[in-house]
Amino acid sequence: MTLKKPILIIILVLLVDQISKFYVKTHFSLGDGVRVFDWFQILFVENEGMAWGAKIPGQYGKLILTLFRLVAIVGIGYWLWDSVRKKKSRILIIAVALIFAGAFGNIIDSVFYGLIFNDSHHQVASLLASEGGYGNLFYGKVVDMLYFPLYKGYLPEWLPFWGGTFFTFFDPVFNIADMAISTGVGLLIAFNKRAFPKNSTPE
Repeated sequence: MTLKKPILIIILVLLVDQISKFYVKTHFSLGDGVRVFDWFQILFVENEGMAWGAKIPGQYGKLILTLFRLVAIVGIGYWLWDSVRKKKSRILIIAVALIFAGAFGNIIDSVFYGLIFNDSHHQVASLLASEGGYGNLFYGKVVDMLYFPLYKGYLPEWLPFWGGTFFTFFDPVFNIADMAISTGVGLLIAFNKRAFPKNSTPE
């Protein structure tokens, strides 16, 4: 496989990811949403930190996280280039391309969104507003919008520790970039033997 196919995958994922984020950012205020089905909603939230909303504490935590992401994307990009150069498994190349695209999509938010969008609290944000953005370079927030509350209800009383509490499955809100990363990692796990064959013979 040449670099053309993984580059096409990356471009397509980035386009869908950024178009969906731009649309949500410029049509919803923070916390607003639309119910598509009972089990699927478009819900606009912003993530200042890592996956599942985890954060690095401190004044420079956000900056450290963004710089770490930039270093990581360089490593993933080299992994992709090296896998193509060495004619590694097609599954491996596609998976790494998806991971690269997803990581790059969220990096765009973290690096630039604070500059190009104004605040979304109690208002719909504007692109390149006259008053400027809500943050500085490297201090943007990742836009999430895909919400799949497949089940909502109270857990049975007989269940230890959590019995009788209200429970939602699946609770996290994510985006297209997150889906690309998860799909890439899932391919590596599901097709581990094909992605990392013991022999070095190219496919």
